Amino acid sequence: MNIVVCVKHVPDAQSERTFNEDTTTDREGVDGLLSELDEYPVEEALKIKEAAASAGAEGEVTVLTVGPEQAGDAIKKALQMGADKGVHVLDEAIHGSDAVATSLVLAEAIKKVGQVDLVLTGLASTDGTMSVVPAMLAERLGLPQVTFASELTVEDGTVRIRRDGDVASATIEAALPAVVSVTDQINEPRYPSFKGIMAAKKKPVETWSLADLGVDAAQVGLAAAWTTVESVDKRPPRTKGEVVTDEGDGGAKLAQFLAAQKFI
Repeated sequence: MNIVVCVKHVPDAQSERTFNEDTTTDREGVDGLLSELDEYPVEEALKIKEAAASAGAEGEVTVLTVGPEQAGDAIKKALQMGADKGVHVLDEAIHGSDAVATSLVLAEAIKKVGQVDLVLTGLASTDGTMSVVPAMLAERLGLPQVTFASELTVEDGTVRIRRDGDVASATIEAALPAVVSVTDQINEPRYPSFKGIMAAKKKPVETWSLADLGVDAAQVGLAAAWTTVESVDKRPPRTKGEVVTDEGDGGAKLAQFLAAQKFI
């Protein structure tokens, strides 16, 4: 069972988000990390591989990311969790790419990886939160897609998922190979052990350019994006709140304030 997990390096949500002059997100001047939602497909891939190994079958988990040099940290975290190898698509021309271009680069990279039985992704990236790349990726690869998996089973050349909705759950099956996106309800990602951290240092990580993938630079980047951000304004600083002194009529004053703000 050969599994490719697509992951993304995103700005730390606890840090101040900043933007470049071209209105793209600054990914180099801020702290970043493996997208939290991408830890779940990494964990699921490892569980599938371990289950296959217990049945006497071989497997391999490859982690794939697209992004600047710092994006290699996302691969490092996944390798520390237990993935076998990493692939980093690194090319300056990719800067500013939207979901359409990103899915193109990912698809070509997966083709270059070789025989793949299962492609796993997260629910969404924690910076873009679009949830469209898995569907685009499946279309480009010509594979079936099953998305928003809260439970996943691989058996006899078939992947079966449970998708939970607001009022009901559905069971969906697809023949392998397939593209599957998973939610944050599917498992509990493991913490890298000391042994895993040390082992990750010896695991192979390949770096590919657009030329290596046969992708024309004109198809990616900000100039090729289907959508653009025209302007960005910094969030205004927080203003001092109004203090209500309770002199026996605090409740009435609070009600008046809420009414003035049209909260009640």
